Amino acid sequence: MTGKKQYRPMDAMIYPRFEGLRSFMRLPHVTDLHDVDFAVVGVPFDTGATFRVGARFGPAGIRDNSLLLRPYNPVLDVDIFQHCSGVDYGDLPVIPGYLSESHLQIEEGARTVLASGTTPIFLGGDHSVSLPLLRTVAAKHGPVALIQFDSHSDLWPGYFGEKDTHGTPFRRAVEEGLIVVERSVQVGLRGPLYEKSDTAMSREAGMLDITGPELHAMGIEEALRRIRDRVGAGPAYLTFDIDFVDPAFAPGTGTPEVGGFNGYQSLALVRGLQDISFVGFDLVEVMPAYDPASVTSLLAANIIYEFISIIALQKSRKVRG
Repeated sequence: MTGKKQYRPMDAMIYPRFEGLRSFMRLPHVTDLHDVDFAVVGVPFDTGATFRVGARFGPAGIRDNSLLLRPYNPVLDVDIFQHCSGVDYGDLPVIPGYLSESHLQIEEGARTVLASGTTPIFLGGDHSVSLPLLRTVAAKHGPVALIQFDSHSDLWPGYFGEKDTHGTPFRRAVEEGLIVVERSVQVGLRGPLYEKSDTAMSREAGMLDITGPELHAMGIEEALRRIRDRVGAGPAYLTFDIDFVDPAFAPGTGTPEVGGFNGYQSLALVRGLQDISFVGFDLVEVMPAYDPASVTSLLAANIIYEFISIIALQKSRKVRG
């Protein structure tokens, strides 16, 4: 880190955790991304939702519940800020109620972040925001592998005669050539469907799907082996819909599906991807209004912490190598 401006969280031994502005992990709010390794970026948009709304407050809820995160990750054995400079970039502008216009704004704002060379971690917002984010990522890196943790495939052709909702972003991403389908995987899919043919949407799109019941049966290590084999080398993007988690552990979301996964399993799956070449991350569909005791926002903050830890771990390996 010599010669670089290093951004890191406020010192909790000087400023108690209940003090200060509510940035992620109490990182400084900075928009000049020179010498910044990762930036946490809010995308507070939920006009793409088709059932519950309220994910526009997700970034704020996640930030509020990130205050206890500390610099050293003992499971991955990495001290994040020995290797990384990180900031909270704030939120991208959106226009409430106007999906296509907001997607253009999101794409433009994300382009500025990507142009800096900083690895972005986006806080949704509903899952429709992944489409403009992937457009920006693909414009910089070319088509990427997609790793999607979700109870829904989000491959629907459209809703109510419209093409873009939180249930359609990856159909559009496939159509636009933003993702490399033969390197992509959807993990955790479950729940009732409209008809039997809906179970084939992932495979018809060219992606590997590991359903929720299959993941429970095969276990974390086998699932990770399949994901790593599928993705291989090359740039990848991770999107984590919090409804991947069972609503017993993450009730604060828009389309909850029972039969999901707990906090430990979610963290273990993300940690197991530490060798993937990620160029961006998002976590979406957190709704604080449906979140008693903020358990969903707390888990989301800890999942994002694992994203950051992977960035730091990979950077430390480059220095040693």
